[in-house]
Amino acid sequence: MSTVLSVRDLSVRFRMRGGRHIAAVSSASFDLAAGECLALVGESGCGKSVLASALLGLLPGNAQTAGTATVGDVELLGADERTLARTVRGRLIGLVPQSPAAHLTPVRTVGAQIEETLRALTGTPRKQARAAAVAAAERAAFPADHLDRYPHELSGGLAQRAATALALIGDAPLLLADEPTTGLDRDLVERTVDELRRHVDDSTSGRALLMITHDLAAAERIADRVAVMYAGRIVELTDADTFFGATGPRHPYARGLLAALPERDFAPVPGLPPELGDLPDGCAFAPRCERATEQCGLRPAFTDGLACHHPADLLTKEAHRA
Repeated sequence: MSTVLSVRDLSVRFRMRGGRHIAAVSSASFDLAAGECLALVGESGCGKSVLASALLGLLPGNAQTAGTATVGDVELLGADERTLARTVRGRLIGLVPQSPAAHLTPVRTVGAQIEETLRALTGTPRKQARAAAVAAAERAAFPADHLDRYPHELSGGLAQRAATALALIGDAPLLLADEPTTGLDRDLVERTVDELRRHVDDSTSGRALLMITHDLAAAERIADRVAVMYAGRIVELTDADTFFGATGPRHPYARGLLAALPERDFAPVPGLPPELGDLPDGCAFAPRCERATEQCGLRPAFTDGLACHHPADLLTKEAHRA
């Protein structure tokens, strides 16, 4: 399979008053292949949405980036606004935003917004835009008879489908869904992730999906692989069958996220994440980890999809020997 997105050592720091810096993302590296869905999971504030904003060039002016991130042969980090606006957003990366109703223009109908986006991204003539808008809506399972409605007249599920239609118009190879199930009931969550998965699977040109979410049930339903972020760093990257299966993830934090689910142990991870401006020198999870030792005072390297001195398989062997 061809690689759609390649990220290497992506780091994001924010310059604060007084000369302080906050490391929001640290040395993130992963690839995303055509036909694949990668779920990026973790607690709020761990850096997931900052990573997404870096890919789209939507970081504030006090942000500093390092590393590389490419879609095809286009380098995303450091790209000028003209390239981002005319080449990246919509054409290379289609964004399904969090709280889609808030991203739709409230004073224009959904159909008018889809038509305008079609003309901008595909050059569709004005006379043909309506028919093309109907086709785009149908691709996202948005009913054509709702195109003349305003965003405030839509349910949460319909607003999500309208946003998905807009994200698909440019036939972008990468779909980036940032918390697409926030505020939806469980039935709508399942329908939303199933539709996103369908758009990946049905693409003839080879589309990939990066879904940023804190909803592990949604991730389990849609993902091929799972990347776990903690305190700005990817600490585990593994296939979804392993992550959600009997073996489970290897990092203690990732195992804690699963254990917190009501259908599992319903045991939240104790403590709180560290402030990104005051991270410890070693493993950032060590203060919350019951397995931490003096070795955890050193920052673990990210090797073979894991950043941990005491992964679950090693702990299991030690427990067995004891």
